[in-house]
Amino acid sequence: MKTHLSNKNKDTINLIADIGGTNIRIAQATTNPMAKHGDSEATDITIGDIETYQCKKFTSLAEVLAHYIEVKSLAGCNINACFAIACPVDKDLISMTNLPWQFSQKELQRALKLNTLSFINDYTAIAMAIPLLSDDQKVKIGGGESVAGKPISVCGPGTGLGVANLVPLTISGNNQWHCISGEGGHIDFAAVNEIEQQVMNFIQGIKKRVSYEQLLSGYGLEQIYQALLFINQGKEITTVKDKLSAKDITTNALNGSCDICQQTLTFFCNVLGSFAGNLALIMNSQGGVYIAGGIVPRFIDYLKTSDFRTRFESKGRLAYITEQAPTYVITEEQPGLLGAAAFVLQK
Repeated sequence: MKTHLSNKNKDTINLIADIGGTNIRIAQATTNPMAKHGDSEATDITIGDIETYQCKKFTSLAEVLAHYIEVKSLAGCNINACFAIACPVDKDLISMTNLPWQFSQKELQRALKLNTLSFINDYTAIAMAIPLLSDDQKVKIGGGESVAGKPISVCGPGTGLGVANLVPLTISGNNQWHCISGEGGHIDFAAVNEIEQQVMNFIQGIKKRVSYEQLLSGYGLEQIYQALLFINQGKEITTVKDKLSAKDITTNALNGSCDICQQTLTFFCNVLGSFAGNLALIMNSQGGVYIAGGIVPRFIDYLKTSDFRTRFESKGRLAYITEQAPTYVITEEQPGLLGAAAFVLQK
């Protein structure tokens, strides 16, 4: 993603934002001619005038957006806007999960005098960013080669387990990407060996249902650790001292100071491989399966040495599908902005 000042003399402005519970990043986007990125070609999008604001310093989304428009002297311009936000966007009224901000999309568009306004889910934004990623914005894990114009899947362990898919469409002669989002992280977990069955049994003792998100998330790492501690040592976590956070587990696994933490991280990587392979089968994701979220980029080298790719490919008589599909970890720091830019410029 390139970052430099955009041209203020243009009448049409593509305004984008990535709205979180703590910070909101606002910027402007322009598109450039096709550019060569390693072994793939993608439209080069320039994102400029990026500003980051703390949400707590503003009383509403309209206030912070109006502030940006004023500071950047955009009043009177023809503004097309796309905002990525981590909450449902299928209704006009949006209520943010981690902020006391509630607003009508239609009223916001009128108040800010926007030509067009689109809100997209944060994982829709991440998915839309994928075709634009250069080799410097992703890390390949294992074999496989992407096929241009074929479906792409993305999953992201983080606070939860986000999932989205991209499919190519041709509209009025123009090739575009359409995002199909859903709640794929909540499908039933399927154990493939004895230790996974034991971990599933442990979690079933404390939860009504075991989905993949119960394992492939921050609290999933913590639950795997608790299960393995009990399975290996017959020890239940009863005190705050014994309880480790996902960050602690990852740190201890990477520095080799805790065997159970290493087992936990290995377990996590292997299950992630199976889940990512399932996505590839569901969508025939010959364009690739991408790993997003805030967890996995912290231990890419560990992921490479795990059985992630082996588990990804181990799909019996349909293994030829997953063997052909490449897998990547997204390392771009601002995929939400890049995806919002892709969405508004494509529209």
